[in-house]
Amino acid sequence: MEWYVLLTGAFFLLLALFATGLPIFLSFLTLNLIGLYLMTGNFGGVLLVVNSMFDTGTSISLAAIPLFILLGEILFRSGAVRILFNAVDAVIGNIRARLYAVTIVLSTIFGALSGSAMAVAAMMGSSLLPEMRSRGYDRNLSVGAILAGSSLAPIIPPSVMAVVLGILSGVSIAELLIAGIVPGILLALAFFIYIVIRGWRNPDLAPLSPRADLPGRERALLVLKALPFLLIIVTILGLILGGVATPTESAAMGCVVAAVICSILGDLKFAKLVEAVRSTAWITGMIMIIMVSSVSFSQILNMTGVTFELVAFVTSLALPVVLIFIVLQALPLILCMFIDQIALMILLVPLYQPIITGLEFDPLWFWTIFLINMSIGGITPPFGYTLFALQGVARDVPIQSVYRAAVPFVLIFLLMIVVLALLPDIILYLPSFV
Repeated sequence: MEWYVLLTGAFFLLLALFATGLPIFLSFLTLNLIGLYLMTGNFGGVLLVVNSMFDTGTSISLAAIPLFILLGEILFRSGAVRILFNAVDAVIGNIRARLYAVTIVLSTIFGALSGSAMAVAAMMGSSLLPEMRSRGYDRNLSVGAILAGSSLAPIIPPSVMAVVLGILSGVSIAELLIAGIVPGILLALAFFIYIVIRGWRNPDLAPLSPRADLPGRERALLVLKALPFLLIIVTILGLILGGVATPTESAAMGCVVAAVICSILGDLKFAKLVEAVRSTAWITGMIMIIMVSSVSFSQILNMTGVTFELVAFVTSLALPVVLIFIVLQALPLILCMFIDQIALMILLVPLYQPIITGLEFDPLWFWTIFLINMSIGGITPPFGYTLFALQGVARDVPIQSVYRAAVPFVLIFLLMIVVLALLPDIILYLPSFV
């Protein structure tokens, strides 16, 4: 059977399984079993899927996910999120869409700290999303803001994906990390402008806060009460940038600091801490089982040869340079929807290297845009891992609603890629000082 028939059939079958209301991980497992049966005529290869799921689920790099979820749970259950939001209300005043902006800023900061879009999406979803919805903010736009901010994690340093890409491509890791700063900031600014315009055009999306008319003294007290929570971010950032600890270890220390501050200033009691741990275990379990099931799906695709055939087809096309660039950047965008990002980089980078050299593309410019494309794949329906991470936290939000919430921000991402492609100095300026 031709590769494009297999790929198209798998795509529509998975969508059909989603439409039946079957849980996401069961949809992937069902598709995996069907794929194994079509390949072997029996289910003898099921051990390959089991081994793939085990290897993925036991990866030490995933340890940051439950730790950042726990951090969010501690902040949420202790009332810390409300304290921080009240302080933002007091400072900013009667301006619409400010909580959307706070969501994007915090997601960007924690994304830069952890380097994991899934971890940030889960943490923001568990701590900020309930607060935003309780204040009457639009559900879809709130979900979209979290997805947008968390998707910047692989772009803004420190980024694990940038380090791996630098090793594979031979580009300076330092330059690749620095190259992501300006695009990441511009993307965050574009997200902010979009939500402000949406809130201005439709006031129902972002209700005004009743705290806008507070006396100056009361506003100052609210701000002072929130300042100690900055120590959590300072602790995590300082440990990582100082080279003292890994993101996982820093996340653990952040949980300790958060627990101390929330027990003093918030309402964190032992019973609530137990609830936070229990909820973290539940949410982490849901995220992990979804992820390992979807990763095993990418292994099935590799076993069938679909991935290799697709790459070979695209790279063999005789097209003008501009169209080849578009195709080379579109391919990771599509494949990242249903293939692990690291595995995809290992597959594509060696194939891309001779093409980039032959066409005389600037390697730093090309691979930075490539990295951004990989990030988009995490929030692109229907297979983006970050979408599944957030939906695992926001269990009352249907996956279809998460898909719709991501679409506007995916379009903003694509628009920014066009700008970066036309104006390469945006990427190359800061690295020129290295």
